[in-house]
Amino acid sequence: MALTKQERRLRIKRRIRKSVSGTAERPRMSVFRSNKQISVQLIDDLSGKTLLATSSLIKEIAEKSVNKIEQAELVGQAIAEKATAAGISSVVFDRNGYLYHGRVKSLADAARKGGLKF
Repeated sequence: MALTKQERRLRIKRRIRKSVSGTAERPRMSVFRSNKQISVQLIDDLSGKTLLATSSLIKEIAEKSVNKIEQAELVGQAIAEKATAAGISSVVFDRNGYLYHGRVKSLADAARKGGLKF
């Protein structure tokens, strides 16, 4: 029987998470993409805590009328600014089972331009 899209994504997610783990010095940058919004968290897996988070629902980004790819770029820039302010310069990227294409790619590229290394 064929897998559904969700089951396929969860299998890929589990496969990625076997090797990707974040620390306090180099947190895991986890992306969540819904149909309308996108969010990202910097997670320290050793202590099990979220260090920083931002999404397309924050006021500065939600006010702008842009398409979803540009919205993802704004979220990438915002997380890069927050991370550099908190003293975080390098992260481990966790695409969370999504294809590295479209919104996920534009978020990652914007975060790289903002100064994060991964």
